[in-house]
Amino acid sequence: MMRLLRLALILVALALPALAQDEGDAQPALLVADSVFVEGESLLVATGNVEVLQGDIRMTATAIRYDDTTGDLQIEGPIRLVDGTGNIVVADAAELDRDLMNGLLTGARMVLDQQLQLAAVEARRVEGRYTQLSKVAVTSCQVCEHSRTPLWQIRARRVIHDEQERQLYFDEAQLRVLDVPIFYLPRMRLPDPTLERARGFLIPVIRSSSILGFGIKTPYFIPLGDHQDITLTPYLAPRTRTLEYRYRRAFHNGDLLVEGALSSDNLMQDTLRGYLFAEGNFDLRNDFKLEFAVKAVSDIAYLNDYGIPGGDRLDSKLSLTRTRWNSLIEASVIHYQSLRAAENDDTQPTVLARGSYERRMFPRGLGGEFRTSIQAQGHLRWSSRPVDGPDPDLDVDGRDVTRVNAELSWRNRWTLAGGLRAGVSGHLWLDHYSTAQDATAAPSVSRAIPGLAVELRLPLARRGALGGRSLLEPILMAGYTGGDRLQNPNDESTRVEFDQGNLLSLSRFPAPDRREHGLTGVAGLRWLHQAPSGWTAQLSLGRVWRETTDPAFSRSSGLEGNRSDWLIAGAFMHPAGLSLSARGLLDTENRLSKAEARAGFTNDRFDVSASYLLLTTDLAEDRPKAQSEWTLDGSYRINRHWSTSVEARYDLADRRLDRTGLGLQYQNECVLVDISASRKFASATNLEPSTDFDLSVALKGFSTGGSAKEYRRTCAH
Repeated sequence: MMRLLRLALILVALALPALAQDEGDAQPALLVADSVFVEGESLLVATGNVEVLQGDIRMTATAIRYDDTTGDLQIEGPIRLVDGTGNIVVADAAELDRDLMNGLLTGARMVLDQQLQLAAVEARRVEGRYTQLSKVAVTSCQVCEHSRTPLWQIRARRVIHDEQERQLYFDEAQLRVLDVPIFYLPRMRLPDPTLERARGFLIPVIRSSSILGFGIKTPYFIPLGDHQDITLTPYLAPRTRTLEYRYRRAFHNGDLLVEGALSSDNLMQDTLRGYLFAEGNFDLRNDFKLEFAVKAVSDIAYLNDYGIPGGDRLDSKLSLTRTRWNSLIEASVIHYQSLRAAENDDTQPTVLARGSYERRMFPRGLGGEFRTSIQAQGHLRWSSRPVDGPDPDLDVDGRDVTRVNAELSWRNRWTLAGGLRAGVSGHLWLDHYSTAQDATAAPSVSRAIPGLAVELRLPLARRGALGGRSLLEPILMAGYTGGDRLQNPNDESTRVEFDQGNLLSLSRFPAPDRREHGLTGVAGLRWLHQAPSGWTAQLSLGRVWRETTDPAFSRSSGLEGNRSDWLIAGAFMHPAGLSLSARGLLDTENRLSKAEARAGFTNDRFDVSASYLLLTTDLAEDRPKAQSEWTLDGSYRINRHWSTSVEARYDLADRRLDRTGLGLQYQNECVLVDISASRKFASATNLEPSTDFDLSVALKGFSTGGSAKEYRRTCAH
């Protein structure tokens, strides 16, 4: 019995040497066979349906012979072993030594991680670590009786599997597609599918650009321990020599990502071009969070030339925040770089520094909520010119502004008879503004402004017999803000959005360099409904009445004049995957002065979204003509293996396509093919139209190609 137990443990370790365990760690093993007997004093023989079980490992064979004197172990096949990780070993016969460190398996076939298949004439075990396979065919494609030729395979004279490093080394490797030789490499190394981060080349991308020409990207991945890595991607095309890079590092309290590129091309002679994007976030002591984002580019056309998304204005930011239930601390520094041809960074607010503190308190004697806040901000322009430049539409070229704003407020709510909800809020704002390098503005101005708002709501709720719920809520608000407008310049509140978020505010300007003054009144209506079947709908209406007009509100803001436009907003969501939302401003002539709408539908096969935007002419917002556009972005999974995607942006005002793109992807258990084409047309921010084509092909089953398990097929009988 001791010999049988010893044999069982040996067989388990033998069948897949990588699973060999120290004697102290070995789990109890079970040997089952039709016949088990001992010949002489040292030969143990097990024959007929031999099965060895240990933990989640199972091995089957026809016969086993173990000579205790010589330590030789012979196994007659077919031999098959399966472990809990998905590795499979199949062989016709096996011979190993006593220590299981060396041996020979004939007719060996291995399946690593239920993905990669290696078939060899023989396999030799060396030093308990290496498996040498001779005359090998490697593939992750399903091979069936009716179709024995896989889509792709790698033929090699020898393959060495290093179980410790989880690497596959190929000698005289030949890649074949449908058994047709494609290329030959005398030496090649690939990671096995169980290795997640392996040094080496990743999936190449073939790219054709109307600006740069036909080229190829070959990324090379370099792990630097378990917590950081770098990827270098040479990009070679007729008009450029580019090196892209990406560095990632994980810290115990945060993450860091740096990516960019350096290019030498003939688009700009004798100039090294490039870009740098970096971002990081870290958790500090006392609940503080540090975040930063760096965005820099050598010239305004680089991102467009190389098809890199980033927007037409780049903002680099360093911020420190702490958020608690009763307080908020923020401090940040932001640098802006404009990529618009019509904008000059010297005359734009380029550097902005801001700090703020807010605290909530709940006094027992007074009731309600008491808030205190203070905010300091300054921004500067590189220009030192105190007047307008040659373009009269631009603001003062060199104006720099610093402001400090403090607020004390108290608010409370009550429920009155009949379910009427009443709310009151009182405010005191203390503002100070300093302006430099502006001949048209006072150097320093200050003010103290009181404010008061009274709000009434009557929520009317109804529950249907089948479980549906509805809410109808009329809203009225009266507000007053004292003081008069100072002659400080308007640098931040040049674009005003009137929406559900600020309908009940005392000031609808986005920043405190402008505030509303005088008496205001608001009427609104809110409706919500949740159906028993799960769909929900909501609708909001609102309008603002003002004692006096405010010239700082432009036409498209919807707040021009004594009466604002009607604010209309609605949304619909259905559990089947449909979502709709729309918002618009309806003027006195029942025309939309501003509108946006979004629609989306998602299920197992569809994922599509569309949006519409309308902005009327507004010289105050530097918009001499209306803007209107449609955007579409979607994907469709045709079947298990094929999927397609599309994107488009159509300018309704100019009646032209701004950009369009198509994508097609095929994926099965052994290959991933991704093809995409995009066209960007010339615009104010896109100086030259471009057409790009991208093609990438990944052999799945290796660490570099991704997992093949979810697409594994079965052979039909």
